[in-house]
Amino acid sequence: MSDPEPQTAGGKVLWHFTMSLDGFVAGPNHEMDWVTGVSSRPGLAEEYVKTTGAVLGGRNGWDHFPDPSSVYGGAWNGPIFVLTHHPEDATPADGVTFLNCGPAEAVRIGLEAAGGKNLEVFSPTIGRQLLELGLIDEIDLHIAPVLLGEGIRLYDNPGSVPIRLHRVGDGDPTSVVNVRYRPTTTAKIPTESVSGA
Repeated sequence: MSDPEPQTAGGKVLWHFTMSLDGFVAGPNHEMDWVTGVSSRPGLAEEYVKTTGAVLGGRNGWDHFPDPSSVYGGAWNGPIFVLTHHPEDATPADGVTFLNCGPAEAVRIGLEAAGGKNLEVFSPTIGRQLLELGLIDEIDLHIAPVLLGEGIRLYDNPGSVPIRLHRVGDGDPTSVVNVRYRPTTTAKIPTESVSGA
């Protein structure tokens, strides 16, 4: 399996995350330490630094990581918008605007601020809402070889109908992506259990 073509700055709305193999984009309390030790192709972060014009996130994520300089390890600098029902009690920061509006209006504001580059959505909840509104242009995932078992899912919408996706790139857009991994540790079966004694 190869990476899709490099990301381009085309004024797109990207729902963008590194995701565990079992579908989580953060640990139970928005922990991201599980990404440590995971590698990506050379130049990937720089690709997003160049093509991202603005970021749209949610209040829960902001409350856990209220640091605008943490986007792409501090290599990216630009407008950040945090969608919240309670902007008055949010922790302020330079370059961060708290929006109390609908998700579609937040996208309009974010795309305008992005100046022709992409608006990256860093919120599972907002991404789901935008997907249902037809406002996501691409879902851009980096699937890490980690099983978290719990945390914050990329897409959690019980009772909804499946949303069909088309893979970007060459080939059949409906084809399954096949991956194969091995655990880095294996359980050892005690020898007395094996002997049947």
